[in-house]
Amino acid sequence: MHNKYSMNPNTDHNKPQSIGLALSGGGVRGISHLGVIQALTDNGIQFSHISGTSAGAIAAAFCAGGYAPREALKIIKETKFLPLLRPSIGSAGLVSILNVRFLFGKYIAHNSIQKLNTRVTISAVDLGEGKLVYFTEGELDLAVLASCCLPGIFKPIVINDHMYVDGGVLNNFPVEPLVGNCDFIIGSSCNHLPVVTEIRSFGNLIERAAMIAVNANLNAHKALCDVVIEPHGLGGYGIFDTNAAEEIYMIGYEEGLKAIEGNERLKAIVQTYKKNKKKKA
Repeated sequence: MHNKYSMNPNTDHNKPQSIGLALSGGGVRGISHLGVIQALTDNGIQFSHISGTSAGAIAAAFCAGGYAPREALKIIKETKFLPLLRPSIGSAGLVSILNVRFLFGKYIAHNSIQKLNTRVTISAVDLGEGKLVYFTEGELDLAVLASCCLPGIFKPIVINDHMYVDGGVLNNFPVEPLVGNCDFIIGSSCNHLPVVTEIRSFGNLIERAAMIAVNANLNAHKALCDVVIEPHGLGGYGIFDTNAAEEIYMIGYEEGLKAIEGNERLKAIVQTYKKNKKKKA
Protein backbone atom coordinates (compact mmCIF):
# COMPACT_ATOMS: atom_id res chain seq x y z
CA MET A 1 0.00 0.00 0.00
CA HIS A 2 1.52 3.36 -1.00
CA ASN A 3 1.06 6.41 1.16
CA LYS A 4 1.19 9.55 -0.95
CA TYR A 5 1.88 11.63 2.16
CA SER A 6 4.85 9.56 3.26
CA MET A 7 7.70 8.38 1.14
CA ASN A 8 9.14 10.49 -1.63
CA PRO A 9 9.32 8.28 -4.74
CA ASN A 10 12.63 9.96 -5.58
CA THR A 11 14.19 8.93 -2.27
CA ASP A 12 17.75 7.67 -2.62
CA HIS A 13 17.54 4.12 -1.24
CA ASN A 14 21.26 4.23 -0.46
CA LYS A 15 20.67 6.91 2.17
CA PRO A 16 19.24 6.16 5.63
CA GLN A 17 15.49 6.60 5.77
CA SER A 18 13.42 7.62 8.75
CA ILE A 19 11.00 4.78 9.40
CA GLY A 20 7.92 5.21 11.54
CA LEU A 21 5.97 2.43 13.21
CA ALA A 22 2.30 2.66 14.23
CA LEU A 23 1.03 0.10 16.76
CA SER A 24 -2.66 -0.53 17.34
CA GLY A 25 -4.43 -1.41 20.54
CA GLY A 26 -5.87 -4.88 21.03
CA GLY A 27 -5.27 -6.27 24.52
CA VAL A 28 -3.11 -9.39 24.69
CA ARG A 29 -3.25 -9.61 20.90
CA GLY A 30 -0.91 -6.61 20.99
CA ILE A 31 1.88 -9.03 21.89
CA SER A 32 1.94 -9.71 18.15
CA HIS A 33 3.53 -6.25 17.80
CA LEU A 34 6.58 -7.57 19.63
CA GLY A 35 6.87 -10.40 17.12
CA VAL A 36 6.51 -7.99 14.21
CA ILE A 37 9.17 -5.67 15.64
CA GLN A 38 11.53 -8.60 16.23
CA ALA A 39 11.16 -9.77 12.62
CA LEU A 40 11.79 -6.28 11.27
CA THR A 41 14.75 -5.47 13.53
CA ASP A 42 16.28 -8.89 12.84
CA ASN A 43 16.46 -7.70 9.24
CA GLY A 44 18.09 -4.39 10.08
CA ILE A 45 15.06 -2.12 10.15
CA GLN A 46 15.39 0.61 12.76
CA PHE A 47 12.64 3.01 13.75
CA SER A 48 12.99 6.74 14.19
CA HIS A 49 9.50 7.20 15.64
CA ILE A 50 6.95 4.82 17.19
CA SER A 51 3.32 5.75 17.79
CA GLY A 52 1.14 3.44 19.84
CA THR A 53 -2.08 3.17 21.78
CA SER A 54 -3.08 0.75 24.53
CA ALA A 55 -1.21 -2.53 23.95
CA GLY A 56 0.74 -0.75 21.24
CA ALA A 57 1.85 1.86 23.79
CA ILE A 58 3.22 -0.89 26.04
CA ALA A 59 5.19 -2.43 23.15
CA ALA A 60 6.50 1.01 22.17
CA ALA A 61 7.60 1.80 25.74
CA PHE A 62 9.59 -1.39 26.22
CA CYS A 63 11.18 -1.47 22.77
CA ALA A 64 12.09 2.23 22.85
CA GLY A 65 13.24 1.70 26.43
CA GLY A 66 16.06 -0.55 25.28
CA TYR A 67 14.50 -4.02 25.39
CA ALA A 68 14.56 -6.49 22.54
CA PRO A 69 11.02 -7.65 21.76
CA ARG A 70 11.80 -11.17 22.98
CA GLU A 71 12.96 -9.68 26.31
CA ALA A 72 9.77 -7.64 26.58
CA LEU A 73 7.75 -10.80 25.94
CA LYS A 74 9.59 -12.56 28.76
CA ILE A 75 8.80 -9.71 31.16
CA ILE A 76 5.11 -9.78 30.24
CA LYS A 77 4.90 -13.56 30.59
CA GLU A 78 6.60 -13.53 33.98
CA THR A 79 4.58 -10.66 35.46
CA LYS A 80 1.53 -11.60 37.52
CA PHE A 81 -0.83 -8.77 36.67
CA LEU A 82 -3.89 -9.86 38.65
CA PRO A 83 -2.41 -9.11 42.10
CA LEU A 84 -1.57 -5.60 40.85
CA LEU A 85 -5.21 -4.75 40.16
CA ARG A 86 -7.23 -3.16 42.94
CA PRO A 87 -11.04 -2.91 43.30
CA SER A 88 -12.30 0.60 42.72
CA ILE A 89 -16.00 0.29 43.48
CA GLY A 90 -17.94 3.53 43.44
CA SER A 91 -15.54 5.30 41.08
CA ALA A 92 -15.57 5.61 37.29
CA GLY A 93 -14.24 2.08 36.87
CA LEU A 94 -14.34 -1.30 38.59
CA VAL A 95 -10.58 -1.73 38.91
CA SER A 96 -7.58 0.55 39.46
CA ILE A 97 -4.46 -0.22 37.42
CA LEU A 98 -2.19 2.34 39.05
CA ASN A 99 -0.14 -0.38 40.76
CA VAL A 100 1.04 -1.53 37.34
CA ARG A 101 3.29 1.55 37.43
CA PHE A 102 5.86 -0.56 39.26
CA LEU A 103 6.52 -2.47 36.03
CA PHE A 104 8.03 0.56 34.34
CA GLY A 105 9.97 1.61 37.43
CA LYS A 106 11.46 -1.87 37.66
CA TYR A 107 12.49 -2.35 34.04
CA ILE A 108 12.99 1.10 32.52
CA ALA A 109 15.78 3.20 34.01
CA HIS A 110 13.88 6.46 33.87
CA ASN A 111 10.26 7.51 33.70
CA SER A 112 10.41 9.99 30.87
CA ILE A 113 8.89 9.65 27.40
CA GLN A 114 11.39 12.08 25.91
CA LYS A 115 14.37 10.15 27.31
CA LEU A 116 13.49 6.90 25.52
CA ASN A 117 15.99 5.62 22.95
CA THR A 118 13.48 6.19 20.14
CA ARG A 119 10.98 8.99 19.71
CA VAL A 120 7.61 7.76 21.01
CA THR A 121 4.06 9.11 20.85
CA ILE A 122 1.40 7.64 23.14
CA SER A 123 -2.28 8.37 22.59
CA ALA A 124 -5.09 8.53 25.13
CA VAL A 125 -8.53 10.13 25.33
CA ASP A 126 -9.18 13.12 27.57
CA LEU A 127 -12.59 12.30 29.07
CA GLY A 128 -13.37 15.84 30.16
CA GLU A 129 -12.60 17.48 26.83
CA GLY A 130 -13.71 14.51 24.73
CA LYS A 131 -10.65 14.54 22.50
CA LEU A 132 -7.64 12.47 21.55
CA VAL A 133 -4.37 13.55 23.15
CA TYR A 134 -0.84 12.62 22.05
CA PHE A 135 1.79 12.36 24.78
CA THR A 136 5.32 13.03 23.52
CA GLU A 137 6.83 14.02 26.86
CA GLY A 138 6.15 13.60 30.55
CA GLU A 139 5.84 10.57 32.80
CA LEU A 140 6.02 7.37 30.78
CA ASP A 141 4.17 5.11 33.18
CA LEU A 142 1.10 7.33 33.54
CA ALA A 143 0.85 7.96 29.80
CA VAL A 144 0.99 4.23 29.02
CA LEU A 145 -1.56 3.36 31.72
CA ALA A 146 -3.87 6.11 30.48
CA SER A 147 -3.57 4.72 26.97
CA CYS A 148 -4.51 1.23 28.26
CA CYS A 149 -7.37 2.29 30.52
CA LEU A 150 -10.46 0.51 29.19
CA PRO A 151 -13.44 2.72 30.12
CA GLY A 152 -15.96 1.14 32.43
CA ILE A 153 -13.48 -1.54 33.50
CA PHE A 154 -10.47 0.43 34.67
CA LYS A 155 -10.56 3.62 36.70
CA PRO A 156 -9.46 6.59 34.54
CA ILE A 157 -5.89 7.78 34.97
CA VAL A 158 -5.48 11.36 36.18
CA ILE A 159 -2.66 13.44 34.68
CA ASN A 160 -2.47 17.15 35.53
CA ASP A 161 -6.08 17.13 36.76
CA HIS A 162 -7.38 15.58 33.52
CA MET A 163 -8.95 12.11 33.39
CA TYR A 164 -7.75 9.84 30.58
CA VAL A 165 -8.89 6.51 29.14
CA ASP A 166 -7.84 4.14 26.33
CA GLY A 167 -6.74 5.96 23.18
CA GLY A 168 -8.49 3.28 21.13
CA VAL A 169 -11.83 4.83 22.03
CA LEU A 170 -11.22 7.47 19.35
CA ASN A 171 -8.31 6.09 17.34
CA ASN A 172 -7.09 2.53 17.69
CA PHE A 173 -4.41 2.90 15.02
CA PRO A 174 -2.53 6.19 15.66
CA VAL A 175 -0.67 6.71 12.40
CA GLU A 176 -1.18 10.49 12.23
CA PRO A 177 1.81 11.50 14.42
CA LEU A 178 4.10 9.77 11.90
CA VAL A 179 2.71 11.44 8.78
CA GLY A 180 5.07 14.13 7.54
CA ASN A 181 7.69 13.10 10.08
CA CYS A 182 8.86 9.81 8.52
CA ASP A 183 9.95 8.77 5.02
CA PHE A 184 8.33 5.36 5.34
CA ILE A 185 5.50 4.24 7.64
CA ILE A 186 4.86 0.68 8.78
CA GLY A 187 1.60 -0.10 10.55
CA SER A 188 1.07 -3.13 12.79
CA SER A 189 -2.58 -3.86 13.52
CA CYS A 190 -3.72 -6.77 15.67
CA ASN A 191 -7.45 -6.29 15.15
CA HIS A 192 -8.31 -8.18 12.00
CA LEU A 193 -12.07 -8.77 12.20
CA PRO A 194 -12.90 -12.36 11.28
CA VAL A 195 -16.38 -13.52 10.30
CA VAL A 196 -18.14 -15.29 13.18
CA THR A 197 -21.27 -17.41 13.10
CA GLU A 198 -21.86 -17.72 16.82
CA ILE A 199 -21.70 -15.55 19.94
CA ARG A 200 -21.31 -17.88 22.90
CA SER A 201 -21.45 -15.56 25.89
CA PHE A 202 -22.16 -12.04 27.07
CA GLY A 203 -18.40 -11.45 27.24
CA ASN A 204 -18.04 -12.54 23.61
CA LEU A 205 -20.83 -10.16 22.68
CA ILE A 206 -19.19 -7.17 24.36
CA GLU A 207 -15.79 -7.98 22.88
CA ARG A 208 -17.24 -8.44 19.39
CA ALA A 209 -19.09 -5.13 19.59
CA ALA A 210 -15.91 -3.39 20.74
CA MET A 211 -13.93 -4.94 17.86
CA ILE A 212 -16.49 -3.73 15.33
CA ALA A 213 -16.35 -0.23 16.82
CA VAL A 214 -12.55 0.08 16.78
CA ASN A 215 -12.40 -1.24 13.21
CA ALA A 216 -14.96 1.25 11.93
CA ASN A 217 -12.37 3.84 10.81
CA LEU A 218 -9.41 1.51 10.45
CA ASN A 219 -9.20 1.67 6.67
CA ALA A 220 -8.66 5.43 6.71
CA HIS A 221 -5.69 4.97 9.02
CA LYS A 222 -4.30 2.07 7.01
CA ALA A 223 -4.26 4.31 3.94
CA LEU A 224 -1.69 6.52 5.68
CA CYS A 225 0.79 3.63 5.89
CA ASP A 226 3.22 2.38 3.27
CA VAL A 227 2.97 -1.15 4.66
CA VAL A 228 0.31 -2.61 6.95
CA ILE A 229 1.02 -5.84 8.84
CA GLU A 230 -2.23 -7.35 10.08
CA PRO A 231 -2.09 -11.01 11.14
CA HIS A 232 -5.35 -12.80 10.37
CA GLY A 233 -4.77 -15.54 12.92
CA LEU A 234 -5.41 -13.36 15.97
CA GLY A 235 -9.19 -13.25 15.81
CA GLY A 236 -9.52 -16.44 17.82
CA TYR A 237 -7.68 -15.00 20.83
CA GLY A 238 -9.43 -12.96 23.50
CA ILE A 239 -8.02 -9.59 24.56
CA PHE A 240 -7.19 -11.04 28.00
CA ASP A 241 -5.88 -14.43 26.80
CA THR A 242 -2.46 -14.19 28.47
CA ASN A 243 -1.82 -17.94 28.24
CA ALA A 244 -1.45 -17.56 24.48
CA ALA A 245 1.32 -14.94 24.67
CA GLU A 246 4.00 -17.07 22.98
CA GLU A 247 1.67 -18.16 20.16
CA ILE A 248 0.57 -14.58 19.53
CA TYR A 249 4.18 -13.40 19.48
CA MET A 250 5.12 -16.01 16.88
CA ILE A 251 2.14 -15.11 14.70
CA GLY A 252 3.39 -11.52 14.67
CA TYR A 253 6.96 -12.62 13.95
CA GLU A 254 5.93 -14.74 10.97
CA GLU A 255 3.73 -11.96 9.57
CA GLY A 256 6.62 -9.53 9.89
CA LEU A 257 8.84 -11.79 7.79
CA LYS A 258 6.06 -12.20 5.22
CA ALA A 259 5.71 -8.43 4.99
CA ILE A 260 9.38 -8.05 4.10
CA GLU A 261 9.11 -10.64 1.35
CA GLY A 262 5.79 -9.32 0.08
CA ASN A 263 6.59 -5.62 -0.22
CA GLU A 264 9.23 -4.53 -2.71
CA ARG A 265 9.94 -1.20 -1.06
CA LEU A 266 10.36 -2.78 2.37
CA LYS A 267 12.52 -5.47 0.85
CA ALA A 268 14.67 -2.77 -0.76
CA ILE A 269 15.23 -1.11 2.63
CA VAL A 270 16.35 -4.46 4.08
CA GLN A 271 18.66 -5.14 1.13
CA THR A 272 20.23 -1.69 1.49
CA TYR A 273 20.86 -2.36 5.17
CA LYS A 274 22.53 -5.69 4.36
CA LYS A 275 24.71 -4.10 1.68
CA ASN A 276 25.83 -1.34 4.05
CA LYS A 277 26.53 -3.92 6.75
CA LYS A 278 28.81 -5.86 4.38
CA LYS A 279 30.69 -2.67 3.48
CA LYS A 280 31.37 -1.97 7.17
CA ALA A 281 32.48 -5.55 7.85
